Amino acid sequence: MERFTRTDPEPGVAVLTMSRPEKLNAMDQTWFRELVEVMGTIGVDDDVRAVVLTGSGRAFSAGGDIDMFAGLAGDVTRVRPHLKLVYDAFSAVERCAVPVVAAVNGLAYGGGTELALACDVVLAGESARFSFKEATVGLMPGYGIVRGPDVLGRHWTRYLALTGRTVDAARAERAGLVQEVHPDDGLLPAAVALAAEMAAHSSLAVRVGKAFVNRDAVGGFNESVEAIALLFGTPEHRDAVTAFRAARGR
Repeated sequence: MERFTRTDPEPGVAVLTMSRPEKLNAMDQTWFRELVEVMGTIGVDDDVRAVVLTGSGRAFSAGGDIDMFAGLAGDVTRVRPHLKLVYDAFSAVERCAVPVVAAVNGLAYGGGTELALACDVVLAGESARFSFKEATVGLMPGYGIVRGPDVLGRHWTRYLALTGRTVDAARAERAGLVQEVHPDDGLLPAAVALAAEMAAHSSLAVRVGKAFVNRDAVGGFNESVEAIALLFGTPEHRDAVTAFRAARGR
């Protein structure tokens, strides 16, 4: 895998680390395809009973790769399959047979916050920051506006999605996105310990529990694909992407 590395620090526990720190673990087509693949593989691995998902460097993930957005802007025929892949990737986390614990280190912007929504439990370091940044480039978080109301409720989803504001770990915990906040240097050990606690229980019981809690987590994505695909074609989005890349010197 190019975008993920795996370690197995405890019996039954796999740690998946997003390994693109130079890009703040930004999500591109390779990232989405690999997440689908690795979640499917882990879900049928009898040696894995819980997963920790974290990022390398100073970010969990800064969200979608802006260079990828530049290649999609204005081309709805390419946007639809891209969005389907995005939803397949996040849904693969939800559908993974074993629990997935997010260990959110640093920035979790856009798709980074959406990825946290897809995980079963979210732990955050004190420096973690969450935001749906899509509004700042003329888009909406397609997965986030479908799944957000289930996890955060409608008010918090609207607050984040319609403003693009950033919230810290403590506020994210109050909103229900985060279950535990830890000092940054204690985040990964805490996440591994929590995953090991889950892994120590009956594998079948834990799998059944996750499946039943998530049993109604379906629907809404087809409509979201069409709505977000239209936003990709707007002048506001194209201009925002161009301005962002120009400011970055690209």
